[in-house]
Amino acid sequence: MSISVLLVEDDIDLAATVVDYLELENIHCDHAVNGVQGLALIEANNYQVILLDLNLPRLDGLSVCKHVRENSNDTPILMLTARDSLTDKVAGFDAGTDDYLVKPFEIEELVVRVIALSKRKSGQVANLTFEALSLDLKQRSASYQALPVKLTPITYKLLEKLMRESGKAVTREALMYAVWGEEQPDSNSLKVHLHHLRNSLKKVQAKLTIDNEAGFGFVLRSQSETQSKT
Repeated sequence: MSISVLLVEDDIDLAATVVDYLELENIHCDHAVNGVQGLALIEANNYQVILLDLNLPRLDGLSVCKHVRENSNDTPILMLTARDSLTDKVAGFDAGTDDYLVKPFEIEELVVRVIALSKRKSGQVANLTFEALSLDLKQRSASYQALPVKLTPITYKLLEKLMRESGKAVTREALMYAVWGEEQPDSNSLKVHLHHLRNSLKKVQAKLTIDNEAGFGFVLRSQSETQSKT
């Protein structure tokens, strides 16, 4: 399966080299030449990885990164820059980047990092949203239409995992690992805590469901989407 990547880089020669090489590795790469164009493409498409130059015209890389994270986008970001000081790297991570690659770099290393980042979501977002449901990852709290959703530490982890998958099915095994890691409880525990999570959402009259799809897993959906499938 091809990986979808966006490269935001104003050096046309470098961008052409990166795009051509990634295509050879079965990595589809769109290209933007400035920060404003990059943000427009990010908002219009679903990328698995964003490659972001720091020094960009119209809108610099740090500003682009901050905007992406403020909009609850958890696409992994790899910052590309000639700045290699610790201060610059800290600024990049504070803005929400997941990895850092200093120019000039070996294209083979870039490919390795892209493949690794494409297998996960970014941990740098401050909030996750789904419909009117919001999850504050720093405060470890949830709200629906500004009403607080009462969560236990376990139901919080379940909700976070379901929201990070953006309405896609999450297997029972993935949910249990997200909550308990390697020390798994009996299989009935997941059922019990999902029941508690559903009740917590019901108490704030959230128009959301957690559906069990046999053979696929559990999906967080809007009620309208659930009804359209019945």
